[in-house]
Amino acid sequence: MIGRFLYKTIEDKLFKGKVIVLIGARQVGKTTLLKQMLRERENVLWLNGDEMQTQTLFENASADRLLAEFGDSKIVILDEAQRIKNIGLRLKLIADSDSDIQVIATGSSSFELANEVNEPLTGRKWEYRMFPLSFGEMVTHHGKLKELRMLPRRIIYGYYPEVVMNEGSEMGILKLLTDAYLYKDILSWENIKHPDKLQTLLRALAYQVGSQVSFNELSQMCSLDNKTVERYVTLLEQCYIIFRLPSFSRNLRHELKSSRKIYFYDNGIRNALIADYNAPEVRQDIGALWENFVVSERMKSNAYYHHWVNSYFWRTKQQQEIDYLEEGGGKLHAYEIKWNPKTNATLTKTFTDAYPGTDFQVITPDTLADFLLA
Repeated sequence: MIGRFLYKTIEDKLFKGKVIVLIGARQVGKTTLLKQMLRERENVLWLNGDEMQTQTLFENASADRLLAEFGDSKIVILDEAQRIKNIGLRLKLIADSDSDIQVIATGSSSFELANEVNEPLTGRKWEYRMFPLSFGEMVTHHGKLKELRMLPRRIIYGYYPEVVMNEGSEMGILKLLTDAYLYKDILSWENIKHPDKLQTLLRALAYQVGSQVSFNELSQMCSLDNKTVERYVTLLEQCYIIFRLPSFSRNLRHELKSSRKIYFYDNGIRNALIADYNAPEVRQDIGALWENFVVSERMKSNAYYHHWVNSYFWRTKQQQEIDYLEEGGGKLHAYEIKWNPKTNATLTKTFTDAYPGTDFQVITPDTLADFLLA
């Protein structure tokens, strides 16, 4: 179940002469996926970048020394590689050696990996992103009808593997995730001086899901300057907790050109931050909650099914809006996201006049499966 869509993709890249990099938030199942994939292989060495012993091993080490430490290992797994200083340069040394060892590095944040892995390993790596479990993976696991029946629980508790596999214990697990794991890399980052304000910022973002986000407004709410707010948001993105959706603008002067919405990769994390696990039928924020679920699941679906599209929302100064837009293959696709299947929604004449030929669809629980499994 965990990593079902990545399993064969990664397995097919083994021993093709490049480092494999698997990135994603903590606790999404990266290590579990690799253990499943490699359980019948011999000579596999597991190293944990969170451990001081592993960090010391890689510090200023030459390729010869590292290869000697690896011994007879054919596959070396380096978990939480971002915790190791200059890890990109060390992996480059291994990649450039004559060794036939396959190195697989996992990372739960990209503010280290982006600088220290991506640049030194240009042309020397395969990189894949892993998310919390997806609607598509769960459909593959136990069928579409059952997963659709589970939607009310999914939009409240989300898709983190431990949450999904421990029905009845969701709230405790989500609290542990938000208290202990997800921010570990951010809070250990040397320039984060206000962890309490980071939590305040996260709660503010949780309340503004589905709405246009103003860094100026957030800075006032959190008593931080604009630059610090934007930096914290960037770090939260690089730890795969949130992501931005930019505004779409091409033809009209009154379109918002530099706005953004911010979504959480997982509904359960969002709800844990505001301590609200009420059922969908009694929630005042069900529209925003459903929108977060649909957009985040579409991000997973596009990544796993290799749909190369640009994603946006659209809004004008007159408050005309489209929840979600995709641009790909020279065509625009517009989507309104509604929890109530009986809600009527249409494109505004302003948009259709400016962008004729745009496909349009309303995404409700009744149409979700076709939207995510296409």
